[in-house]
Amino acid sequence: CCLGSGLSWEPRSRAVEQVHLRCTEGSLEWMYPARALRVVLEPNVASAQRTTVCIKPASDFQGASIYVERAGQLHLVVSEAEGARHRHVSCFSAHRPQRVALFLQASPQRDISRRTASFQYELLSSQGAAGPDPKKMALVEAMCRPCDNVELLMAICSSDFVVKGSIQNVSHDSENHMSQVDVNVQKVYRQKNRIFQQEEGSGEWRGPIRTLLQCKVKKGGGDFLFTGNEHFGEAWLGCAPRFKDFTLVYQAARERGANPCEFELN
Repeated sequence: CCLGSGLSWEPRSRAVEQVHLRCTEGSLEWMYPARALRVVLEPNVASAQRTTVCIKPASDFQGASIYVERAGQLHLVVSEAEGARHRHVSCFSAHRPQRVALFLQASPQRDISRRTASFQYELLSSQGAAGPDPKKMALVEAMCRPCDNVELLMAICSSDFVVKGSIQNVSHDSENHMSQVDVNVQKVYRQKNRIFQQEEGSGEWRGPIRTLLQCKVKKGGGDFLFTGNEHFGEAWLGCAPRFKDFTLVYQAARERGANPCEFELN
């Protein structure tokens, strides 16, 4: 995480300040933005052939616009007006995974009232030659097709969260092309952060899971095994089979010795 203030710069300093961020994910908070700020992302992803960079503005994002540098030119990623209205995720391809430069241009202000241009970022690497497709939003491993058995068995081993539960409600956000699945959780097998929590009043475990609107998720009855990964502090849907179907797949794989990891069914 990186913090900075435009008021701390000397009036005669060069117009563009520069910061280097070494993590593959993190956040930047630029308070009282003034003039310009160049943010160089230099993570240790030398093995990746291509990288997708995703940016999510904070809900109170204001005071600047975000550009990405490509071949010496600036391309707008998040405008100040857009950042203030929406909190959607913007993704773009980086042809040089070892060094991605963002340019924050402060908006002209007549007063010194507090404004903060803050955002979260993630870099997602691809070992494949084709690289991830930002149009399909590579950061969300949400797949609109069902997972096959191999993908499912790997999902329970490598996902950020694995929970058993039922669908309480499904809501759709057409403006940001997202859907949210509210889950009544029976058992939390794994979670990276506390997205699924126990309610004080009822004592029941609940949590929201996000996915793409194009997946056309509908409310279905019965128990599911929800798996997926966390991005920007949110749970994103990966494989989500019915629990009884998952049980059959896992037991058959275990009998063959083909299960990549042990999973507690009971």
